[in-house]
Amino acid sequence: MLPVPANVREVCRVLTDAGFEAVTVGGAVRDAMLGRDPGDWDVATSAHPEQVLKLFRHTIPTGLAHGTVTVVTGKGAHTHVEVTTFRGEGAYTDARRPDHVVFGVPLVEDLARRDLTVNAMAYDPAKDQLIDPFGGQADVAAKTLRAVGDPVARFTEDGLRVMRAVRFAAQLEFALDPATEAGIGPALPSLAKVSRERVCEELRKILETKQPSRGLVPAVRTRIMQTILPEVPELAIERVDRATPRTRLAALMVPLASPDALPVALDRGAQKRVAEILRALKFSNVELEVASHLVAVAHAAREEQWTPPAVRRVLSQLRREQRELAVELWESDDNPTLVRVARAVLGDPLEVGDLAITGKQLMDTLQMPPGPAVGRILGMLLQYVLDDPSLNTQETLLARAQALELEVGR
Repeated sequence: MLPVPANVREVCRVLTDAGFEAVTVGGAVRDAMLGRDPGDWDVATSAHPEQVLKLFRHTIPTGLAHGTVTVVTGKGAHTHVEVTTFRGEGAYTDARRPDHVVFGVPLVEDLARRDLTVNAMAYDPAKDQLIDPFGGQADVAAKTLRAVGDPVARFTEDGLRVMRAVRFAAQLEFALDPATEAGIGPALPSLAKVSRERVCEELRKILETKQPSRGLVPAVRTRIMQTILPEVPELAIERVDRATPRTRLAALMVPLASPDALPVALDRGAQKRVAEILRALKFSNVELEVASHLVAVAHAAREEQWTPPAVRRVLSQLRREQRELAVELWESDDNPTLVRVARAVLGDPLEVGDLAITGKQLMDTLQMPPGPAVGRILGMLLQYVLDDPSLNTQETLLARAQALELEVGR
């Protein structure tokens, strides 16, 4: 018996007591079989949307045109149960959603419209019965992802399904059935029609898995990655696997960094390109800012420059919260010496705010008015301290500032 939550069982019971079929379907059934946390459970039923609305007190008309009603069974996580009418589908003109749906079809026909056999199973909690017309249970046991029916047809009608296939390969640690993988290439024009937001979400999920290469390798092999990221040359997939989850997006984009960029300087060209690409893919501003800055320092500290002052200068060009991430990204490049030096200097003064004097103290001591000269002197003092953090004392910096005042002028 699968561990169907009580609230989901109750939704099924209400529907069956009213004379309708009601079963749990999709990913939750698969995950429960695998011993994974299913998260949200979906229910499929022979009842039409308006009949579902009448049977439950608290509902949300989530997508009536496609047969979906959300039944609210309480407060908190996993208390909203999506109930969808058994349906057949028309053509997918936009390669994403069917032009029309037909209610009143048998359960088997409803399951036949799904993408992969492991997602095309249903479970009747009242009867403790698995409905598996396409061999999903055997594919779960074999850790295989196989399309329902003709792979080309399944992937072409909904272009996002090719991304879902490689994402499931990474999440479930399953292998793509050869015929199913072969069906991805002919469907890539459909993928090109899918909204970038949906593509972004699938790519994000792949990067969040334990071993992203399980999805990225088949995605490269089938030219999915070349379709969604044509600007990025050959991917450093092993590096993505080694990277921490929060630096994997940057690791994916590192091939855009120039190995000939000036040492101890941000690669502004790579930074701009990465930001543009990720913005087009609809990653958030925070994600693209972090990734673009990390790529900009991917090659900034070269082997001959792995001295504490040089590494401090690289890190000083990043925001405080990005510096640890930069070290993690360098770690994924298997540079233990650089990482050791970087971790040793992370606690050193790396920005003007870390200096032992403030702008006000500088103005008071030198009797300077507010203005650009104050900022220039503070910036020069920071460079002084980046060379030798032991000089970061108020007395030393004020003495140095008096000498710099003559150079900077007012």
